Amino acid sequence: MTHLLPIAALLLGSALLLLAGGLQGLLLPLRGSIEGFSDTSLGLLGTGWAMGYIAGCVLTPTIVSRVGHIRTFGVYCSLAAIAVLLNLLIVDPLVWIPLRSISGFCFAGAAMVVESWLSERATPETRGRVFGLYTMINLGATTAGQMLLTLGDPAGFLFFVIGSIIYSMALLPTALSTAAAPVPLAQARLDPRALWRNSPVAVVSVFLAGMSNSAFGTLGAVYGRQIGLSVTEIATMMSLALLVGALVQIPVGMLSDRMDRRIVLTGLTGVACIIGSALSFAGSLSAAATIALISAFGGMIYSMYPVIVAHANDHSPPGEFLKTSGGLLMLFGAGSIVGPLSAALLMSLTKPGGLFNVTSLAHLAIVGFTIWRMTQRAAVAPENKEEFISMPSGVRFSTPETLAMDPRAEEEREELLSEMETETADEKRDGRLASED
Repeated sequence: MTHLLPIAALLLGSALLLLAGGLQGLLLPLRGSIEGFSDTSLGLLGTGWAMGYIAGCVLTPTIVSRVGHIRTFGVYCSLAAIAVLLNLLIVDPLVWIPLRSISGFCFAGAAMVVESWLSERATPETRGRVFGLYTMINLGATTAGQMLLTLGDPAGFLFFVIGSIIYSMALLPTALSTAAAPVPLAQARLDPRALWRNSPVAVVSVFLAGMSNSAFGTLGAVYGRQIGLSVTEIATMMSLALLVGALVQIPVGMLSDRMDRRIVLTGLTGVACIIGSALSFAGSLSAAATIALISAFGGMIYSMYPVIVAHANDHSPPGEFLKTSGGLLMLFGAGSIVGPLSAALLMSLTKPGGLFNVTSLAHLAIVGFTIWRMTQRAAVAPENKEEFISMPSGVRFSTPETLAMDPRAEEEREELLSEMETETADEKRDGRLASED
């Protein structure tokens, strides 16, 4: 409690962000479906959000260095609240898609600011507990946001207003916090060649997992509506997928620490492929059976990402956790741009099973490529492996700052921040000299 109380306001701000994000992420596809948006338009909502999210990860460190953490966080929360209200005022896919990009941009940037504060306040002894608590709170807040939809009708205005209010409330704890302004934010860096040299399996798998996870996260609610599920059943289905995905990471991590992680990844994707194939014909299944299958599907897909990250770090040089994991996050984001649009296009031709046809193809490709790579490279010895740590799955929950909070990144973070502070000091000196000239 001694360590928790100073960061309670920051954790509350983060929880409110994820609460609003969970609500908005499920509300917009459902409302768009009710309004008669095409499947392609609904898929583009996910594509737009992923593009905005990546842009936020890349640009936020520069913005924070110019105007500060508190101003940046306040502006992002305000813009996110405005975007939700504009979704209500202008119900048109041509407006909603760019607004969704703005939401993704603001969400990523605001999350990075909160995470940088938390990382600064955590000590080496408490970093693991803070990281675990942060992950647990965000998962619970996202689930609660989705379940809010069971309290009313998404066809009305209520949930848009609630979402805007929650985003506005999220800036209050940090604005009133006495926590010192943190150090500069971690930069998102991507070196595809280095990642490929370290682990081709990780590069291919993380991109395809991004396609699959984002397609399901964006269009899962649309799928549920098309097969006749109620709003309560849809919210329950999507929430259980998240929760089971978090719980399954515990046994998956234990397995992957004891055997070739590629075998574990192949097993997860193989089971996901089988479940997805069954769900593509789910019109004849009961609601309970569909929800059970979706929950199992979530358990598989939401536990792939940390296995991929752990496998890549097994092969990366010492001291490159942030570089490797950050690059994989950006590749996951690239897949998240492609996935929703691909699934939406196929759903428009083969409703509603097109969603799981796309995920099954992605998972089948991971299985095939991983099995081939297992014949080309020996497994890492257990004693040479990085420790598996449960972590949020991809761009819906992770930013470069989330990775910097990871206990495995402690030494690298200190070196990185030292380099960034030196670069900032050099830039200020150059600017001062230029103004004097």
